Amino acid sequence: MLSEEDDVDIHALKRQGMTISEIARRTDHDRKTIRAYLARQAAPGQRKRATSDLFDKFIAYVTARLTEDPHLWAVTLLDELRPLGFTGSYPTLTRQVRDRGLRPTCTACAHVTKRPNAIIEHPPGEETQFDWVELPDAPIGWVFPTKRAYVLVGSLAHSGVWRAVISPSMDQPHLLAAMTVLLGLLGGVTKTWRFDRMSTVLKAGTSDLTPMFAAFSKHHAVSVVACRPRSGNRKGVVEKNNHTA
Repeated sequence: MLSEEDDVDIHALKRQGMTISEIARRTDHDRKTIRAYLARQAAPGQRKRATSDLFDKFIAYVTARLTEDPHLWAVTLLDELRPLGFTGSYPTLTRQVRDRGLRPTCTACAHVTKRPNAIIEHPPGEETQFDWVELPDAPIGWVFPTKRAYVLVGSLAHSGVWRAVISPSMDQPHLLAAMTVLLGLLGGVTKTWRFDRMSTVLKAGTSDLTPMFAAFSKHHAVSVVACRPRSGNRKGVVEKNNHTA
């Protein structure tokens, strides 16, 4: 790559009657480079990316996938492109998607972000948020009864610190067992636990705790809060950590 100053120099030398070989020797650059800049096939200060042309054959697939799901994670897209022959790195993929404008704007999200939002304060020791993440195709070595595994994620709302426990089921006994482990990993209990409207936490169609979970929360001397329907963003701390998990 030649700088603006180098480009000016080689054009001046060319006007003085020097050959490309003479200019190359004088400026200590390759003859092909000199010829490309004199022919305006290369722009000063801009390095041509060797990976750009290699990415062309993947544009149609990437465009189709991102049109189908504008929120598709780049790491998932990278995993899908590997069998198709893509050998670039994760930063290369994200740069290509960004520079080429391949990810469309999500109209649903654009509408949501225009709504007024309130900042929710989370004092230290106030709230722990819990949520399940489903993992398909559990390794055979785990000896789980089904091909699925479940991860209970617990996040401290104030700091965002989180821990997770893998479980073969989301039923109530496994929920309580996973929570017991999580409380130890998180260093204790907060004043409040926040959940989705899980049937293992609330009686179906009501806001009342199930008897077993009521006894469990009473034992730990905590209050239990369930998010209102369609208000899952109220536990955004654990939702964010679910993605990481």
